[in-house]
Amino acid sequence: MVGTMAIQLPFIRASRMTRTASHLVGGPRTDDEALLDAPDARLSPALVAAARDDHGPAAGLLRATRTAAEWERRDRYVTRLAAFARSRPDWLDAWLATAPQDPDALLLRAQLAVDRAWQSPARAEALREVSPLITAAARADHGDPVPWRLALDHARGAQAGHSYFEELWAAAVRRAPHHYGCHESALRYLAASWHGSHQECFDFADRAAQDAPADALVQALPLRAAFGYLTDDCGPELPRERLDAAADRAIALSLRLPTADPWPARMRNLLVFVLVRLERWPDAQEQLRLNGPYATSFPWDQVSDDPLGHFLRVRDDILAGAAGRPPGHPRSERGGRARSRDH
Repeated sequence: MVGTMAIQLPFIRASRMTRTASHLVGGPRTDDEALLDAPDARLSPALVAAARDDHGPAAGLLRATRTAAEWERRDRYVTRLAAFARSRPDWLDAWLATAPQDPDALLLRAQLAVDRAWQSPARAEALREVSPLITAAARADHGDPVPWRLALDHARGAQAGHSYFEELWAAAVRRAPHHYGCHESALRYLAASWHGSHQECFDFADRAAQDAPADALVQALPLRAAFGYLTDDCGPELPRERLDAAADRAIALSLRLPTADPWPARMRNLLVFVLVRLERWPDAQEQLRLNGPYATSFPWDQVSDDPLGHFLRVRDDILAGAAGRPPGHPRSERGGRARSRDH
């Protein structure tokens, strides 16, 4: 088939809070205006209700995304709700008790189990134990790609072989050829499988983006590949033009998305990170304007234990660069390469 469905993962080869700037474009900013990981208007009521042990709004939200095939939002909401359930699981337990076959509850249970297993010292073994939960979520709704994104994450953490991962990948793209979450998971598997082979990652990301609609989030996949390259200390150098092209593609996507909105904030935070590393200060400043007050833990938590503080320092650096003063860079505050602790 033609298109993303035909994109082959290249597994088989011939051989093997701080001070902030006083003014930003569009008006003054204060630390109070920088919001970390703010939920959007649809997710916020579900989180508030879950804090009261009421699973109803979360159930309604995930059901709505599944019915409308809003796979990108569904993926994001499942991840955020599972993160909340890690410390407050009673509402999810009650949901599963009252509706044990609910596709949305089963998916959320599987995401939570993978999150917990991922933090285990015996990660690979712990992940293998939760495999049946992912299978149950996938069987509950055969058209939903999000359980397959979870399966791809699971396979990477469990150090699954390439053939098995290829099977999961084929099943994922049959359900949603341009789903960002599945593509990002595949990209990260490539990076983990061939450490330092950034050429492979860029080739995969570029093909996916070229085949996707102009407003699809997968247009930012080359940006994700650029981030991996810029925070890795191994592998051959790539042409600067390829990094700029990835940033330019993400800038074009950013212009199509709502301004000052929590939904595209993660992509814009990543874009700001890459633009600063490329010393493209005016472009970074424009993305801050489009982003508004919304900081996201990723990518800043990959280089700092204080993601919000690091974001604010980078915001200062961007203004310094735009004003012609020597700026800093969003490099790791821990020394060495950035960690990859999220999944």
